[in-house]
Amino acid sequence: MFVKALKAKIHRATVTGAKVDYPGSIAVDTGLMEAAGILPYESVLMANVSNGARAETYIVPAEAGSGEVVVLGAAARLFNPEDIIILINFAYYTPQEAKKIKPKVVVCDQHNKIKKIL
Repeated sequence: MFVKALKAKIHRATVTGAKVDYPGSIAVDTGLMEAAGILPYESVLMANVSNGARAETYIVPAEAGSGEVVVLGAAARLFNPEDIIILINFAYYTPQEAKKIKPKVVVCDQHNKIKKIL
């Protein structure tokens, strides 16, 4: 048996763009992804702090150091530039592993630079 638990999250990122005419995903500054330990094309739950919307998609890398957080595809109707969001990444663990996990939390400043890592 496996349990689904938090692996990592990018906390309080600011959406820098939203493009509806795209097959879907969210493009995120590679530096933020690497700091959180999130791999390209992994599933993420996007939670919009600004309006309460949630959507699940996959993450793709944007240029390192760019501060880009661009919502692509249909979810761009729920996430707008300047919205504050949380990107949540889960993984499956055995119950024994789940008791020992320490999720990585990357907290962003208003420019999507790393403020701190918890």
